[in-house]
Amino acid sequence: MEDNQTGDESSHSLVSHGYMEGTALSDSQKTEALAGSLEAQFQPVNEPSLPAVIEVVDEVMRAYLFAPASEPKLTDTPEVQDAIRGLKVGKAPAPNGMPSRAVKHIPLRVVSLVVVLFNAILRMQYFPPA
Repeated sequence: MEDNQTGDESSHSLVSHGYMEGTALSDSQKTEALAGSLEAQFQPVNEPSLPAVIEVVDEVMRAYLFAPASEPKLTDTPEVQDAIRGLKVGKAPAPNGMPSRAVKHIPLRVVSLVVVLFNAILRMQYFPPA
């Protein structure tokens, strides 16, 4: 059986690829055909190819893994104030139980300290679990 020549990609011949008998019409047949195709194309490599290629890949990976992280975009007080102003009053409180109305009344000094905290978290790339 040959591939569908009409350009309709809803059914393809699977016999020519050795996956199944017939033409894939149902979603499950198409899924099986795709899985078989991918399995045939992507097999694990048990033996390394060329030592020179492996060395180049190792060097690139080492350079990537040990390169210093780029400086993150830090926040500032006006950005945090804008975010606070954008909070909707009357909505459910945050998971910590603090209502939006209370957050909107936080003094500027506290907002400045929050900015320092946020920026330290970004610089250190440490994101504590919730």
